[in-house]
Amino acid sequence: MKTNLQVLIALVFCVSTISAQSSSGPAVTKPAIDTKAANAAAAELAKEAFAAQGGDKFRAVKTLVLRGSVDLTSTAFNQAIPSAFSMAIAGDKYRIELANPIQSFKQTFDGAQTYTSIPAGFSLPPINRLGLPLLQRVGEAGFTVTSLPDDAKKKLGFRVTAPDGYFTDFFIDEKTKQIKSYEAMYEFSGRMFTTSVEVGKYREVAGVWVPEKYSQRFDLGQLTVYGDFKTKDILINTELAPDVFTSVKQQ
Repeated sequence: MKTNLQVLIALVFCVSTISAQSSSGPAVTKPAIDTKAANAAAAELAKEAFAAQGGDKFRAVKTLVLRGSVDLTSTAFNQAIPSAFSMAIAGDKYRIELANPIQSFKQTFDGAQTYTSIPAGFSLPPINRLGLPLLQRVGEAGFTVTSLPDDAKKKLGFRVTAPDGYFTDFFIDEKTKQIKSYEAMYEFSGRMFTTSVEVGKYREVAGVWVPEKYSQRFDLGQLTVYGDFKTKDILINTELAPDVFTSVKQQ
């Protein structure tokens, strides 16, 4: 049971950060072909959303440190599990830690290899190919912006697809143009996963708007996990010690 909880916690974390590792792509369904006019309109929305998140300062984020709390629940564990979390990210490298009364979790990526405290060698999917990390790449070669799929046409937003096929559907606030929510679907280890995030509050740090409070739903088919995140500390482009990304030995 502890191992299953660790895996679920890891999956929830991996789609919430600003930047992380790259990976080979999944076998996901390609988005439907939209009209040229619809895609052009979506591209304009993406530019507005990118600017609203901080524009060039958003793209220039090199290091990010987040610390705060998260309450985890699921269809299998209906009682909230209060936890403390921290993330340290620098380019392709990252360190994620979570502590709660049931089981602590740590995972690092040193730029070449993933190390985790979860038994059986479980590793996260690429966390720079989903959510806000993907929005950072808008305008770069190979990252395409298209209109939303037919079942989401009534919403104001756009889809961003990475060169390896990962994609996220972003929905924006009509007034602020900031991202108010996003959804993603991908295949990992032979299973399909979907996730959705609702941003409740942003905090401006060094010209970049970072989610301070947000809720996340992670659907694994027969099991759904929910996380309510409250970020206390947000540090951008601060120098990180070299040993921050030192490997975590399996426990």
